[in-house]
Amino acid sequence: MSFDSFGLHPDLMRAIADVGYTSPTPIQAQAIPIVIEGRDVMGAAQTGTGKTAAFTLPILQRLMPTANTSASPARHPVRALILAPTRELADQISQNVTLYAKYVPLRSAVVFGGVDMNPQTAALRAGVEILIATPGRLLDHVQQKTVSLSSVSVLVLDEADRMLDMGFLPDLQRIVNLLPGARQSLLFSATFSPEIRKLAKTFLNDNPTVIEVAARNAAAENVSQVVYVVDRPESKRAAVAQLVRSLGLRQVIVFTNTKIGASRLARELQREGIPADAIHGDKSQPERLATLERFKKGEVEVMVATDVAARGLDIAELPAVINYDLPYSPEDYVHRIGRTGRAGASGQAMSLMVPEDQRLLTEIEKMLRRSISRETLRIDRSADRGGQRTSERADGRVATERGSRVAPIAAGQPSRPAKAGPQDPIFSQPYQPKPVAAPAPGDVASPAKPIGSSKAAPAGIRRAPKPVPALLGGKRKASS
Repeated sequence: MSFDSFGLHPDLMRAIADVGYTSPTPIQAQAIPIVIEGRDVMGAAQTGTGKTAAFTLPILQRLMPTANTSASPARHPVRALILAPTRELADQISQNVTLYAKYVPLRSAVVFGGVDMNPQTAALRAGVEILIATPGRLLDHVQQKTVSLSSVSVLVLDEADRMLDMGFLPDLQRIVNLLPGARQSLLFSATFSPEIRKLAKTFLNDNPTVIEVAARNAAAENVSQVVYVVDRPESKRAAVAQLVRSLGLRQVIVFTNTKIGASRLARELQREGIPADAIHGDKSQPERLATLERFKKGEVEVMVATDVAARGLDIAELPAVINYDLPYSPEDYVHRIGRTGRAGASGQAMSLMVPEDQRLLTEIEKMLRRSISRETLRIDRSADRGGQRTSERADGRVATERGSRVAPIAAGQPSRPAKAGPQDPIFSQPYQPKPVAAPAPGDVASPAKPIGSSKAAPAGIRRAPKPVPALLGGKRKASS
């Protein structure tokens, strides 16, 4: 089968030829004819099989009758709305739409948070037929009345399982309530849990067409998977550096579960002399896009990322990914390893695991319905030049230093005594009472200071005792 069999517009066929597509993928072969007919679709396919083109090309074909070159914004209302869960995925979809629509007079724009709204507002007011957006920023524009959704005829939820998560559901319901009832709805994702499938049907019309070109929640078959077992979590950083060097990886994504963990790992790899940078939700959108661009150009060899980068990013010929932390959700594992082995290419997916992660690995294997090979990774301690170091102290205990250049102590070699820093003798000498000076001849000795008195009375003067309060049994004052 070829793209000619779909009856696409000649200008779309020119764009497809420029991109280099020769034959459609299974998800494209099944979805494109159904979407062109105007039917609702719920599609599931392996990551990297061309889901974006599967809904973008038929949408452009359906909008061709309304395409025009008029400068009036009223002639370019929003007719197709594509929602994505992350900023990176929205930007990736926008780039693909621009490539496919390069020869047709259809306008597109992308809006997401983390950047200035003014350029987005200007693009929306100029008129766009295809709008790619994240839910939060789209509602911001709706509130400011810079966009109208009354003419939308096609709604697309990309990565629908995450979009329909409880955190996105209220925003999605608000957006759907703003759309016309007579519309076409498309849901595409690599993974669909039974609960998400049931919930997704509420956003589709009756009897949607379900397309599954692979086993449910399946990983790409052309990606080799292996789990390396390390003895403790502190060894993972050295394991990543060892894998990058030993395999000669010049472009790899390392996934962590936390944002602070991603930043820390990137800094430690930089100390190792490995060009690395981090991308996560705490960084601004310009910083994230700049890091992603440097990674695509090869200026950054290791991009440490949280799951914010696990969905939808299409990096050409990415050879490998490393799971520094096993994900808490098995579905996220599929999306992570789907960054490699895209468009039929082969890839490697390596995961680091400590014995405490056995439960997470069991859940992943249960979802994949297959076991993942395990190997014990022996860390080359002599090559461990940075990060966490251990050295023997003079008292026989083991001390930990970060970033030091401590040489390892050979077996049987006596340890050097620790260098003693400057110490104040007041902390090491025992307590010695201050000697009382003897009275000079002719001086009158002052009486001993009574216990409990706060101030000593001058010599030769006896003070009258203070009266006892009445509440404590003292005498009452005589009333005048």
